[in-house]
Amino acid sequence: MLQISFIRQNTDLVKERLSVKHFDDLLLVDKVVKIDEQVRKLKVESETLQADLNAASKAIGLLMGKGEKEAAEQKKQEVIQHKSTLQQLNDQLNIAERELHDSMIKFPNLPHTSVPKGKSPEENEVVKEGGIKPSLPENALPHWDLIKKYDLVDFETGTKITGSGFPLYKGKGAKLQRALIQYFLDYNTAAGYTEYLPPLMVNEASAYGTGQLPDKEGQMYHATADGLYLIPTAEVPVTNIYRDEIVKETELPIKMTAYTPCFRREAGSFGSDVRGLNRVHQFDKVEIIQLVHPDTSYDVLEAMVTHVERLLNHLQLPYRILRLCGGDMSFTSALTYDFEVFSAAQQKWLEVSSVSNFETYQTNRMKIRYKNADGKIQLLHSLNGSSLALPRVVACLLENNQTETGINLPKVLHSYFGAPLI
Repeated sequence: MLQISFIRQNTDLVKERLSVKHFDDLLLVDKVVKIDEQVRKLKVESETLQADLNAASKAIGLLMGKGEKEAAEQKKQEVIQHKSTLQQLNDQLNIAERELHDSMIKFPNLPHTSVPKGKSPEENEVVKEGGIKPSLPENALPHWDLIKKYDLVDFETGTKITGSGFPLYKGKGAKLQRALIQYFLDYNTAAGYTEYLPPLMVNEASAYGTGQLPDKEGQMYHATADGLYLIPTAEVPVTNIYRDEIVKETELPIKMTAYTPCFRREAGSFGSDVRGLNRVHQFDKVEIIQLVHPDTSYDVLEAMVTHVERLLNHLQLPYRILRLCGGDMSFTSALTYDFEVFSAAQQKWLEVSSVSNFETYQTNRMKIRYKNADGKIQLLHSLNGSSLALPRVVACLLENNQTETGINLPKVLHSYFGAPLI
């Protein structure tokens, strides 16, 4: 959530930045400034009246001690009137604060100045391309046919057990999932990330903290009887580890990684874009999260991008890095880089990672703060990235490495998978 003090002091800048994200209610900026003025005025009035009430209450005791009962009784009536007025003021303040909060949560995060102003994915900026696209024979198969050929995933039984979009991995397909997860975790922990295994369901406060609520409630599976949500990414439970915490500056940066299954209700429309593993409701992903000093967050973002890029190089997958335009960014992000790998059999780019800086947007919601050397308490910056999401990585590994004798996995996976070939 944006900070009201920043909006109040930078109204025109806020409007300009929101327009980059194509936020269509810029009048809301002026509205929240007016509500904030009302809130601050009511707080002053309430505090002043509370001070008068305290003074009158103290005076009653002094008057009673002197035996001035009539004067004390007059003060008691004054206190009664003050209490009634104070209750009315506090009721007005509570209503105004709720209106301010409800208005503030409608604002997306402000995009960084480097964010392109486009509206659609086609206007994202390609900042780098790496790796070598393989040359496949004319009879090369897409991954959904390779999956059937090598009996790696049973989509039909997954549909029977649960529903469409819930794949059942089996045999070497299950083993490849396990190998990739272990490799990704080892790669991340070697870079200084602490591993967590978090709950797969979160409460409303956790989902609100990272910005899934109220923006993405339609994308999450909701266990209504208990008010819990299945996580769409490990970002949600892991970042919330530090909700309502104040850490020491010397503890920074805080680097965390976690493997979890991820659950997303909206898996796209029908067609080739959602065939096989291209888009599913349940998938495995390894996430990296950092909580850092505000002065270092954009250096950390670049380091996290490099971290993911090296991982794709180790997997020998052709990739490109995109800087997302305002219209394609998430509600909570200030700057996002997407990683796409090239699917040689489908002849298309598939997203496998997003690496984002949220600045104080999430930490303001979760009240994740740090105390500097001078004892001042400030909000941290939060960042996260996929390292990596498995389904499309698996799709490209299968397609790009197919041979007449099997799938020739990259060397880095041999010790994890136990064989060079599927």
